[in-house]
Amino acid sequence: MCGIAGFLSNRAENIPFPSIIRRMTDRIAHRGPDDAGAWADDENGIALGHRRLSILDLSSSGHQPMPSACGRYTAVYNGEIYNFRALKAEIEAVSTVTWRGHSDTEIMLAAVSLWGFEATLLKLNGMFAIALWDRQTRTLHLARDRFGEKPLYYTQKNGAFIFASELKAMQAHPSFTAEINRDALTLYLRHNYIPAPHTIWQGVFKLEPGCHLAVHADGTVEAPRPYWSFEQAALAGVAEPFVEGPHLIDELEQVLTRAVGLRMEADVPLGAFLSGGIDSSLIVALMQRQSARPVKTFTIGFSNKDFNEAEVAKAVAGHLKTEHHELYVTPDDALAIIPSLPQIWDEPFSDSSQIPTYLVSRMTRENVTVALSGDAGDELFGGYNRYFLADRIWRAIGWMPPRLRASVGHMLRAPMAGNAAQFINGLMPAARRHHAVRDRLPKLAEVLEANNHRQLYRHLVSHFSDPASLVLGGQEPKTLLDREPPDLGNPIHAMMYMDTLMYLPGDILTKVDRASMAVSLESRIPFLDPDVVDFAWRLPLSSKVRDGKGKHVLRELLYRHVPQAIIDRPKMGFGVPIDEWLRGPLLGWADDLLNADRLRKDGIFAVEPIVRMWEEHRTGKRRWHYQLWDILMFQAWYTHQTADNLTVSA
Repeated sequence: MCGIAGFLSNRAENIPFPSIIRRMTDRIAHRGPDDAGAWADDENGIALGHRRLSILDLSSSGHQPMPSACGRYTAVYNGEIYNFRALKAEIEAVSTVTWRGHSDTEIMLAAVSLWGFEATLLKLNGMFAIALWDRQTRTLHLARDRFGEKPLYYTQKNGAFIFASELKAMQAHPSFTAEINRDALTLYLRHNYIPAPHTIWQGVFKLEPGCHLAVHADGTVEAPRPYWSFEQAALAGVAEPFVEGPHLIDELEQVLTRAVGLRMEADVPLGAFLSGGIDSSLIVALMQRQSARPVKTFTIGFSNKDFNEAEVAKAVAGHLKTEHHELYVTPDDALAIIPSLPQIWDEPFSDSSQIPTYLVSRMTRENVTVALSGDAGDELFGGYNRYFLADRIWRAIGWMPPRLRASVGHMLRAPMAGNAAQFINGLMPAARRHHAVRDRLPKLAEVLEANNHRQLYRHLVSHFSDPASLVLGGQEPKTLLDREPPDLGNPIHAMMYMDTLMYLPGDILTKVDRASMAVSLESRIPFLDPDVVDFAWRLPLSSKVRDGKGKHVLRELLYRHVPQAIIDRPKMGFGVPIDEWLRGPLLGWADDLLNADRLRKDGIFAVEPIVRMWEEHRTGKRRWHYQLWDILMFQAWYTHQTADNLTVSA
């Protein structure tokens, strides 16, 4: 795991290459504290920089930027190629190679020299962001792994093409200009993250997962193109599904065991995040089966029982006999890191589980350098509650004429409806009362206005239904959610497909990468092994979703290793009580950032709706904590940017 940066300039005679590239990589030293490297070709105007977190081949043989043995290529690379041993054997079978070390970077370069760049990308089982300079064609190639585990940003400004693992490195280049992308800001308010290819900065882009981009020495930038298609993989899977049966549990165990084993390869201490949920528990169980010693596992706990999974994690660890580490954090511990969030995430990001993710990463890094994670199990095996909720809702309302649904939705938005619902809810037995029933009615009204499953799903994943009305001068760009998904046989598969392409890379993988790399910890995700993904999409839906629950086949496999009584419990997620904090210890902080005069002076948001939400939330009239957290994280980020002496054009 590392950090990369570089640039290609058509004004090379005026560029101080060494100082600029070092300034860029210094900004991401947390991604690679073990080594730093820079390389430049003044004649062609290319500079590459690298920060190294040493995981495989800890010697100087793994130093980057690394030239190929043939001398044609020079590369910087962030990530891990898990099948590097198999690739090495394949190369040796057809070519005579004298290896300098045993790093996966050297093997990747040998593969490119033998088969070419795009052909090599298809052979890689790993997570990566690669920048490769081809001296022969005078072309810079960029590529990102299939699912977007590793980040890669790029822009072309003032005669320079600039790229890096994080935006802060790009901002250190003298040609970088900072202008807020108000259209991207509307997407942020809808999703709580900014989906690729957009970023918060005008003219700056994320390379989308599974894509390759070529830039030529004359400054010509080719349009990004996919070297691999998740859509084709998903369609191929549902076109030839497995036959339902208990044998699928055996086959999944074999595929997932191999994926876990590949990700246990490291020359440094290794462990795993353990929340006590199905996904992380299964990963740890398969790790322990392949380990000669107790696996080191890590979890954090909260005193608030609604958010505490540490007790279950401890029970799982006890059964599997891992070397378990847990840390109970106080609200003060969590609140103390909030000022650091804008610097860690680099652009507005408001999934509040970023806080516990950072805290567990920090604790884990005190003991190991690599940690395996259970992420992506929900997207691949149908684990999110919204899948079942959307299906139930559509079965209930799909028969209604659109005009009738719209009329009911209009009535639900009326203040009288909220008062009546609150009154009826109060008459219910305590065990059956719905928390904040008044807040649910506007969301239900939006749901009733959906004309199909896709629109219903869009409502369920949206924080704001009309974010452009809040961003002055902003227009919401079209995304995958505005297009009909491919025919995958059923609406739940369609939602899983959209989550894998948007929510997984935009939220989950971004959260894990930034939180872990902020403390120089490498995270690895076995569920994103290509063989596991292909297997998951060939499973019939009944193997994933059964009796109103997701991840059926994962549950059955886990029960082989951990007693069902330990595992079966309501899903809590991995969050923090933002609702309570905004009325308590974060009240003053939020008051300052949501001040009407401040909002007016900034000229970015429509002031009145935000002030009204804040007043309703702080007085307990309504619960707007998710929406307010979006605004607050932007405000905190914007404050950090201007305080960092960056001239921001809003």
